[in-house]
Amino acid sequence: MNVHDSERMAGLLEQAGYVRAGKDAETADVVVFNTCAVRENADNRLYGNLGQLAPKKAARPGMQIAVGGCLAQKDRDTITRRAPWVDVVFGTHNVGKLPVLLERARVQREAQVEIAESLEAFPSTLPTRRESPYAAWVSVSVGCNNTCTFCIVPALRGKEKDRRPGDVLAEVEALVAEGVLEITLLGQNVNAYGSDMGDRQAFSKLLRACGRIEGLERVRFTSPHPRDFTDDVIEAMAETENVMPQLHMPLQSGSSRVLKAMRRSYRQERYLGIIEKVRAAMPDAAISTDIIVGFPGETEEDFQETLHVVREARFAQAFTFQYSKRPGTPAAEMEGQVPKEVVQERYERLVALQEEISWSENKRQVGRTVEVLVAEGEGRKDDATRRLSGRAPDNRLVHFARPAEPVRPGDMVTVEISYAAPHHLLAEAPPSAVRRTRAGDAWELRNAAPAEPKGVLLGLPTVGAPAPAPAAQPGGGGCSVC
Repeated sequence: MNVHDSERMAGLLEQAGYVRAGKDAETADVVVFNTCAVRENADNRLYGNLGQLAPKKAARPGMQIAVGGCLAQKDRDTITRRAPWVDVVFGTHNVGKLPVLLERARVQREAQVEIAESLEAFPSTLPTRRESPYAAWVSVSVGCNNTCTFCIVPALRGKEKDRRPGDVLAEVEALVAEGVLEITLLGQNVNAYGSDMGDRQAFSKLLRACGRIEGLERVRFTSPHPRDFTDDVIEAMAETENVMPQLHMPLQSGSSRVLKAMRRSYRQERYLGIIEKVRAAMPDAAISTDIIVGFPGETEEDFQETLHVVREARFAQAFTFQYSKRPGTPAAEMEGQVPKEVVQERYERLVALQEEISWSENKRQVGRTVEVLVAEGEGRKDDATRRLSGRAPDNRLVHFARPAEPVRPGDMVTVEISYAAPHHLLAEAPPSAVRRTRAGDAWELRNAAPAEPKGVLLGLPTVGAPAPAPAAQPGGGGCSVC
């Protein structure tokens, strides 16, 4: 969800005459931070990055800094108090105002802080500078009606608002016409789609409708909530050819007692029952999850229940997080806050178990032939290894030997898996087939003749950002702990 919001911000600024700057802040006239408030380290990263930009801004008259997103919605005036060199603060509901606020700050020579309390325009109506010409995010809803005690997102994103199915499908069709082969449907609670319209089967109907769009080869979605995961969705996934055999299903805890304290509205048996049904309908589905370790009151017995679910579910991947106290949430005031050293020790045990399971599940892929959507930027060592990378239908990362013929991001290759590691697969032999696609054509067209920079430079740097913690990567987009 945050990545998609950033695409909207970039699209707005490009429409206003800005162009993207380099990967550092040295040449940028505008630097925009799109923030998250799910975990405490987001605060630290923001203020650390703002501090590093202060001398650059002082040395460059006219440079502007804007801060948006969930942290801006939460902290608003705190940001300009702690970093008075920030020019614009805007929230989650008024992304569309960014160019206007930058201009107003420039003319009035003072910080502009504007936080809307409700959504002004559905984000998908805003212009977009999409990062990929072959895969795209499509929002079906914004906001969340859940009241999880650890999560501050509903207070910052607001109540769930659904787009009309016709609007969603029109956007998907337009993307396919531009060359996109894969779309990911986004929502804070994506499978609750329809609650705003009074149709409990709206999401399964939407999946089936996507299956009828000619040229759309891959459909994914994130993140669902077990409470709303109904049999009709499982049936739609299994019966719709272009819906991929992959599911990200947040667990958070395997202890029913802790789940109740989290206000998660399902219990261990219900969660494992969903996994069993998904596997019965799609035996080869890769299932991933989110898990929080050290929620207030979590005992060793509770943690053992989480390990039990991990062993039973056999996740292909798990995004694991140490509980982060967020001011304004009920969990922050709960008794029984777990000591840091206990949380760390449990976290390490969980990561070790999941690494073992991920590796074991990946080894089962060896010998299989899969069609891989060639991606850009997925393999950090591709240049050194003379390989390319992409995603299998189940979303596993596959590195493969370069074929003799040219292949572009967005093209499809057929490969045989020969080696498995915990977090990737390897096809050491060249692809047995290469399928050139409209998506590859779109990538080639985008990269053929870069336009000369005009107007004001737009930069989105990662100034001083620390390396991500092991196994705590955001999963696709959206709130990674919802």
